[in-house]
Amino acid sequence: QVQLVESGGGLVEAGGSLRLSCAASGRTLSGRTLGWFRQAPGKEREGISCFNGADDSTWYTDSVKGRFTISRDNTKNTVYLQMSNLKPEDTAVYSCAAGEVALDYGLGYCPRHQASDYEYWGQGTQVAVTS
Repeated sequence: QVQLVESGGGLVEAGGSLRLSCAASGRTLSGRTLGWFRQAPGKEREGISCFNGADDSTWYTDSVKGRFTISRDNTKNTVYLQMSNLKPEDTAVYSCAAGEVALDYGLGYCPRHQASDYEYWGQGTQVAVTS
């Protein structure tokens, strides 16, 4: 089992930055595919970024590309989401997720964009961006 705990959410003005952290316990995150999802009020949960644990490649949904960066620190067993140039439409509850050991070798990108690709979830952290 992997337990995930997010932190770093909060209230920020448009154009500002936040770094979300997702600390894992129980098992290592090394070698796993990791994802960040968000759910805005009245909307479905969407995958916004993932990290392919098999080849360290990444993926971002178009709305966050160039503004968000996913990274992993194996020494801290933590995955991060650096968010810059935040917009009011980024307001949502952000959740991290982890899968089992990644097998997507040699793709050069992370193909796991769906919630069903992940077995372990954090509780979520609120991000609110004011205009």
